[in-house]
Amino acid sequence: MNGLLQGSLLDLTDAPGLGPLDQIERTELSDGAWVDFLAGWLTGADELFERLLPSVPWRAERRRMYERVVDVPRLLCFYDGGDTLPDPVLAQAKAVLNSHYAAELGEQFVTAGLCLYRDGRDSVAWHGDTIGRGRTQDTMVAILSLGTPRPLLLRPVGGGSALRYDVGHGDLLVMGGSCQRTWQHSIPKSARPTGPRISVQFRPRDVR
Repeated sequence: MNGLLQGSLLDLTDAPGLGPLDQIERTELSDGAWVDFLAGWLTGADELFERLLPSVPWRAERRRMYERVVDVPRLLCFYDGGDTLPDPVLAQAKAVLNSHYAAELGEQFVTAGLCLYRDGRDSVAWHGDTIGRGRTQDTMVAILSLGTPRPLLLRPVGGGSALRYDVGHGDLLVMGGSCQRTWQHSIPKSARPTGPRISVQFRPRDVR
């Protein structure tokens, strides 16, 4: 890995811990989509990053795009509903999210997908999580970001002005309503030296 994690000067707590969600702020988007954001939800996030980096069985993937097979520009690991998450803090985060969003979501966050962005060359293109029920139903995707902040951009399907959230160091971003169908999100590449980031995505069943 080329990038080195530069710890947050605002997060000097060693032991990871979750704050309350009562201060989370919602932004209403178009077509029934919305985004919740809470900076620094997880304190001690850099410590959790350092624990996950060597313990998660990261893997590289290749996918067909158009007429060729290409490397996915990030490392991945997926934990299904019956799998043990790689750190107790992630299990606690999922439980807190389930408690907070239970009435609105109407079901549980079940899976956790982890992505490792090693440096500015790693990215994810514009997309919605539309594999499974997200293609036709409202749902939620909750993202806990660890490590170096990276821009997460959102724009309406078909193009338009993008919203930007710089997510890292324990920030929480939740996309809900029709967001996966009517909006897209991305993590763009960066030409500047950029440290690593881990993204933890909590989703209900049959949403990818």
